Amino acid sequence: MSKLTDVPKRILIGRALRSDKLGETLLPKRIALPVFASDPLSSVAYAPGEVLLVLSIAGVSAYHFSPWIAVAVVVLMFTVVASYRQNVHAYPSGGGDYEVATTNLGPKAGLTVASALLVDYVLTVAVSISSGVENLGSAVPFVVENKTLCAVGAIVLLTLMNLRGVKESGKLFAVPTYLFVAGVFLMILWGSFRGLVLGDAMHAPTSELQIKPEHQGLAGFALVFLLLRAFSSGCAALTGVEAISNGVPAFRKPKSKNAATTLALMGLLAVTMFCGIIGLALVTDVKMAENPAVDLLRDGVPVGAGYTQDPVIAQVAEAVFGHGSFLFMVLAAATALVLFLAANTAYNGFPLLGSILAQDRYLPRQLHTRGDRLAFSNGIVLLAGAAILLVWVYGADSTKLIQLYIVGVFVSFTLSQTGMVRHWNRLLTDERDQARRRRMIRSRAINAFGAFFCGVVLVIVLATKFTHGAWVALLGMVIFYGTMTAIRKHYDRVAAEIAADETPAEETARPSRVHAIVLVSKLHRPTLRALAYAQLIRADHLEALSISVDPDETRALREDWERRGINVPLKILDSPYREVTRPVIEYVKGLRRESPRDVVSVYIPEYVVGHWYEHLLHNQSALRLKGRLLFTPGVMVTSVPYQLQSSEAAKQRARRRADWSAPGSVRRGPVERRHKDPHRKEHNGRGRSGKG
Repeated sequence: MSKLTDVPKRILIGRALRSDKLGETLLPKRIALPVFASDPLSSVAYAPGEVLLVLSIAGVSAYHFSPWIAVAVVVLMFTVVASYRQNVHAYPSGGGDYEVATTNLGPKAGLTVASALLVDYVLTVAVSISSGVENLGSAVPFVVENKTLCAVGAIVLLTLMNLRGVKESGKLFAVPTYLFVAGVFLMILWGSFRGLVLGDAMHAPTSELQIKPEHQGLAGFALVFLLLRAFSSGCAALTGVEAISNGVPAFRKPKSKNAATTLALMGLLAVTMFCGIIGLALVTDVKMAENPAVDLLRDGVPVGAGYTQDPVIAQVAEAVFGHGSFLFMVLAAATALVLFLAANTAYNGFPLLGSILAQDRYLPRQLHTRGDRLAFSNGIVLLAGAAILLVWVYGADSTKLIQLYIVGVFVSFTLSQTGMVRHWNRLLTDERDQARRRRMIRSRAINAFGAFFCGVVLVIVLATKFTHGAWVALLGMVIFYGTMTAIRKHYDRVAAEIAADETPAEETARPSRVHAIVLVSKLHRPTLRALAYAQLIRADHLEALSISVDPDETRALREDWERRGINVPLKILDSPYREVTRPVIEYVKGLRRESPRDVVSVYIPEYVVGHWYEHLLHNQSALRLKGRLLFTPGVMVTSVPYQLQSSEAAKQRARRRADWSAPGSVRRGPVERRHKDPHRKEHNGRGRSGKG
């Protein structure tokens, strides 16, 4: 049955890879750019449109503010890129903003950053896929008519691609990303040549329409607020910048240098394309409205509900290249593809961050281990599920989803850069070399300006977007924070409860007559209880068996075993594919083949928990092992339970259920069992009930 279920898995994601093949999955810069920078590069497809959508509230006359907003976004982009270049050099381990905030500002700040990033990664997938469906819909009407279904299908397809591994998926993403960048630059250059040299008049499809302003003649505070809201919408172009700092371990050596170079190249490409599209949108007289059916007018009459508003980049491409032209179709297809693939930034960031958080015991441990293809498969599937739910709830509407966006980004930006300032302050107190001090002071100044600027933008985003949907993102952050805090408290409580005492308990060694194996993951109280119990059984041979998945944990186990002087031999099996079940099964079967008449007794330490949700966090490997060993002839499986304190709650609930009486049973009382007396007549042929 296992082989039958394994076949479709291998067809979809490929054969399993050994742990020692991890180095072969590292990325060169030419592949790392589309893998990690596809989100900020593709955001130029919708960020200019969001700026114009907000400005349209005051009418088309407010469009002349868009170049100044673009300048502000460019300054912010360069500030953030310069700041994160310091991050990748100082913290190349892959923890990114979470590691920076935790190390320098404390665990609570780190957990806040982690919550913000997890929410943002889910939104990255939802927004990118939804925007890609809308862009593709400008050329293929069927897609925009079935937006939600097409978006869900794209997420499923992208999930399968990422489950095949980061390098393999990166090769697939490189072509459309570079095609999109080349197409946008060609559009900007050709549009500039036509306008400046040839003097052609280029007109967007909406150039003949008029905008019905919701608030005409805005001035003073109202105008400032509108411009700030437009600026906050344009800041969507910065989403995904932090992904490179989180993904430094995926780069080839020298990791930090390659990551910093990729970061700078990404920033330069993104701001150039963003400014070029804004400029061409003004030249071609693009019109955008938040409610196009009512606010866009043709000859003074609303265009109506049947009108489909194309994205800014599609309208500009139509004006520059011509509707239906080859270059227009190529750019439309490349834009849709790169928006679909922009979600790959989240598919690389979310699972990696989830693995780090699981290692720190803030998320279930199943998220820490790599899957068959050396990708963090559980994190990828979890991200896909959350994004599908969000797309379904919001109907794959990018305009609605983008209101939830970028709050988490700037929370992480601000706390990360603040943490970097404290990082440099700490190093400067001990550094005496003047050249190094000058470099540190320069880096501190960059990070300090980045922290201030990002903090100001965060306040603007919260003030202008809170009532438009940003509160949902904040709620998601609170939920993630509370959930991760509860998981960490649970793991800490369990770790303290099962920690092995330094003074060994009474150990009894007795002669044995069976081959006994005690499965060991870590040396704690459940393990010691299982060892003590196994020593009481008469066996020809007793050994402890551990599966090496993480070399550091295995080394720590061996050292602790030798330090305590445990008189049971410890056997460690290497698992290059990070499996636990299969190596144990093969080892037990090997013992059976060598001595078919021997009985193998396997002892598995298990936690006894009291709540249903705790079962999700413990005993998963034990359940799989028992399920497989039960079908292995000549093998006896013994669970050695260790009752956690939470199991007392379950015991109390069971006792209450046992004491429960059905309605009326207390009044009647239990029926007494009596032997029939042949000399005693029953009244009306029925026995009497005992009195309660």
